Amino acid sequence: MEDRPMSLSGEYVQDWALVDVETSGLRPGRDRVLSLAVMTVDRNWREVRRYTTLLDPGVDPGPVHIHGLTAERLRGAPTFDKVASRVAEMLHGRVLVAHNAPFDYDFLAGEFARAAVVMPVRRRLCTLELNRRLVPPTPDLQLTTLVDYYDVTRYQAHDALGDTLMLSGVFRRSLESAARLGMELPFTACPPRQTSRYPVSIPKARCPYRNPGRLDSALVQGMKVAFTGDTELPRLELATRAAAAGLNVMGNVSRHTSVLVANESFRTTGKAEKALAAGVPVIDEPLFLRLLEEVKPGEPA
Repeated sequence: MEDRPMSLSGEYVQDWALVDVETSGLRPGRDRVLSLAVMTVDRNWREVRRYTTLLDPGVDPGPVHIHGLTAERLRGAPTFDKVASRVAEMLHGRVLVAHNAPFDYDFLAGEFARAAVVMPVRRRLCTLELNRRLVPPTPDLQLTTLVDYYDVTRYQAHDALGDTLMLSGVFRRSLESAARLGMELPFTACPPRQTSRYPVSIPKARCPYRNPGRLDSALVQGMKVAFTGDTELPRLELATRAAAAGLNVMGNVSRHTSVLVANESFRTTGKAEKALAAGVPVIDEPLFLRLLEEVKPGEPA
């Protein structure tokens, strides 16, 4: 990492936390973080701390041909809850920076939620989005392509520390280009995420529609919907959206339940066992959100 100070001011001067994660897949609600790297940088672009670790995800590591992290390599590594406090300390008070930041942020948020530790990130910045605005003359905006374009040191790709070091060079050059153009940086606010594995009880409100029965091909106002297991959106947010659409959000599953919303490993929960025994349809969160966009009118109670 270069030591010369950056002659920047205003919004370009922040305390940054550069982050990269390698994961077992592409879905934060289902897949897990296998390795991570965090590098903190002060307002004069001096490296403050660097931390990287493998993690025991407790699941199949997924596409080993991409990240090279086999189950054997991960065996004996700490679980995320063992390092969560250390990572949180490094992130606290800093802007999280990553290439395709929503991906890294969502995976970290999921891991912090499982560990029941508050993720102390209030703003993030995506170098992919920043370079979409800068429009460099490159065939694509992949991190390694930008490494070559900005003439920064190349490290091993799909390695958390290697990607973070390349991110550092690309981000520095991108900031300098944005400053020359007087470009506004694409900060994204990060409101606090749900921090417990399962949320507190969802407030119950009377549904003004009759229950039309089980889900067939579309949601209908009055249907009784329940949730189980981990969800990508906070459970309270899902329940609020469902109630606003005229659905009857239930805390439990019975023979009257219209549909159960579940993601990974749903068969291990009590609600799922009841749903399977009663023949209640089970759908995943992405499908539920799509169906929620076109809820059919129900019969008033």
